[in-house]
Amino acid sequence: MSATIGARRDPRITFGVAVLAVLVLGAALGPALAGGAAGLGDIAARRFTAPIGRTPDGVLHLLGTDRFGRDLLVRLLAGARVSLAVGVLAALVASGIGVLLGAVAGYAGRATDRIISTLTDAALAIPRVPLLLLLVALFQPGLVITVLAIGLTGWMSVARLVRAEVRTVRQRLFVEAAHALGAPAPLVVVRHVLPHAAAPALVATALGVGNAIMLEAGLSFLGLGVQPPTASWGNMIAAGKDALVVAPWVALAPAVLVALVVLACSLLADSLESRLAGETVSG
Repeated sequence: MSATIGARRDPRITFGVAVLAVLVLGAALGPALAGGAAGLGDIAARRFTAPIGRTPDGVLHLLGTDRFGRDLLVRLLAGARVSLAVGVLAALVASGIGVLLGAVAGYAGRATDRIISTLTDAALAIPRVPLLLLLVALFQPGLVITVLAIGLTGWMSVARLVRAEVRTVRQRLFVEAAHALGAPAPLVVVRHVLPHAAAPALVATALGVGNAIMLEAGLSFLGLGVQPPTASWGNMIAAGKDALVVAPWVALAPAVLVALVVLACSLLADSLESRLAGETVSG
């Protein structure tokens, strides 16, 4: 009981959940609440308005405007929709593949385990960033390609973690009892083994969200990810890099958000790992 209360009061969880909740709420409601703040009007008069400044039409811009006179806060919230979606979807793709292959490798026979483990080790030996650049360069850059490229190159660590857990859980008495009662192997894996091996996959997924957002920002910064005029934090940083001297806030604001989300996901994963480890020990 005390361990549970302590986990709930963990400042890492509080910070991580607060950051992600604010960003998700802002991404969902921000552009609609902004109303006319995103209007262009006279671009020359509105461009590079400083934070907490007003344009000639009297509109207040909390984070200023970019080179096209667009409200930076509105762009950030619109970009949050894309960046968060890429992070979550790519992490789910990677975790889904990793859990499937890890479960098969850990539960199947030695030959299947050896094949999947060799495939995993070979994929881990390939540098991820050059592979990502190659994949997105072979196809038309965009949201779907970015999600698939990040997801298909991030499953290996999840597969190794799940494989190790499955190999441990399959030797427990309740698994042997399920087999003795005649339960088929797929049912035993799904119903009895994977729930006990889900902890490392859950932690890896939380870390994967932040990692995917960072990779998407890098790809979009290089022009190989989400393409303008669709806003993402990566292409917003790229759009603001040429104005660092006159308007540093244009690139700094999305960069800070990327760093905050990565930090929030890392703290959540760390806290989740500690909590699950504590429950395992107490159990």
